[in-house]
Amino acid sequence: MAHVSFQTISSGFDRESLPMRLYQKAKRLGVWDPYALDLSRDRDDWLALTDLQREVLLQLTSLFQAGEESVTLDLLPLLLVVAREGRLEEELFLTSFLWEEGKHTEFFRRILDEVCVETGDLSRFHRSNYRRLFYEELPAAMGALVDDPSPAAQARAVVTYTMIVEGVLAETGYYSYFESLERNNLLPGLREGVAKLKQDESRHIAYGVYLLSRLLSENDVWEVVETRMNELLPLAMGVIDESLGPYPELPFGLTQEQFVEFATAQFGKRMTRLERARTQTLAEVEATAEDEA
Repeated sequence: MAHVSFQTISSGFDRESLPMRLYQKAKRLGVWDPYALDLSRDRDDWLALTDLQREVLLQLTSLFQAGEESVTLDLLPLLLVVAREGRLEEELFLTSFLWEEGKHTEFFRRILDEVCVETGDLSRFHRSNYRRLFYEELPAAMGALVDDPSPAAQARAVVTYTMIVEGVLAETGYYSYFESLERNNLLPGLREGVAKLKQDESRHIAYGVYLLSRLLSENDVWEVVETRMNELLPLAMGVIDESLGPYPELPFGLTQEQFVEFATAQFGKRMTRLERARTQTLAEVEATAEDEA
């Protein structure tokens, strides 16, 4: 499609918009190199763990590794939709979003290579609910945007990507690392990287809340949002159950119940934010969505 004008030589940027503010944060806070992290102590800590501790952490890392690769591969259709709609500020932020997901993929691969020293196929940890969500639902919802950029399709895709994958499962994963490692002062390089990832993901979730709220304010898509959230909750909870359920006793003093409670709370938090957004102005949405970041 030919261009007929260019925003930046006429009206310029809307620097006060939430996507633009998130883009500025990404430039300041998102510039970190996975290969600059100090992992010198992590390998020794890893070798000192029990077999069960290593198995549980290896599984968690494999879920993150494939998950980060998946979201890196699957984000591009959303960026294309936003670009075609001429939402330049959102497109700028999404370029940082995609770059950060790629960097997260690189980070977990470094952990597997240098800390776990694991070169085998870890897909054995990917059981039915995980496969359904990351191998099928996520790429299908995002890929559908190539041919169907409608508000309903966008809402369905963003709920899948940011509200469930990032807002429920990824945050539960961060919580798992914290409960396992922070409280026991283990693997400091891994912990530092996870903290940086979490900071990046908070911006991604803030944008997802903003985008869904914009779609809700402009279109009648609440039923799509609510239906999709409820469709995917059983899969998210299933990932937790199939990951932790096989172990009669979890290491590090963990319990499966605490992760179920945490994930359920994250789901409730996301639903509350979206329900509130239905009655907010776009300015109010921008103000509250930035709290996520």
